[in-house]
Amino acid sequence: MDKLTLFIAITSAAVLLQMFILAGMFFTMRASSSRMEALATELKGKALPAIEQAHAMLTELRPQLNGILENVNHSTNLVRGHMTRLDATVHDVLDRTRLQVIRTDELVTKTLDRVEDATEAVHGTVMAPVRQLSGIMHGISVGLGFLVGGKSRNGREPGVPRDEMFI
Repeated sequence: MDKLTLFIAITSAAVLLQMFILAGMFFTMRASSSRMEALATELKGKALPAIEQAHAMLTELRPQLNGILENVNHSTNLVRGHMTRLDATVHDVLDRTRLQVIRTDELVTKTLDRVEDATEAVHGTVMAPVRQLSGIMHGISVGLGFLVGGKSRNGREPGVPRDEMFI
């Protein structure tokens, strides 16, 4: 045998091996294809009605959902407007309250200053003469007491020692 015959024999064996491999792949693909077709048919039979029903529900509910979304959008805009007005009102009330607190503080401060001034004026105009008059009256009563009763300045009799009064 020469080399050419050996080469042809090896090539023939390789081609036959490829033919068997391709035939095996063909039969395997054919079996897989038939299983896939059966699976697709089953899927169509079960899933297609559910998909069609979901589509019908969405088609039927779309106007209602659009209405709900419009209502929510309108309500949101109303709430936003009310919150803006409420915020402005609260700020206005706070500003007015601050001004009133400042005015009240100034009023109380002025009133307390005036009360203090009046107290000082009363003290100066009334209490000083009253003290002076009280001092004069006390002096007169002590002088009269001394002249009339002979008592000493401290109100005790002159001849009684202090120790004798102790019991």
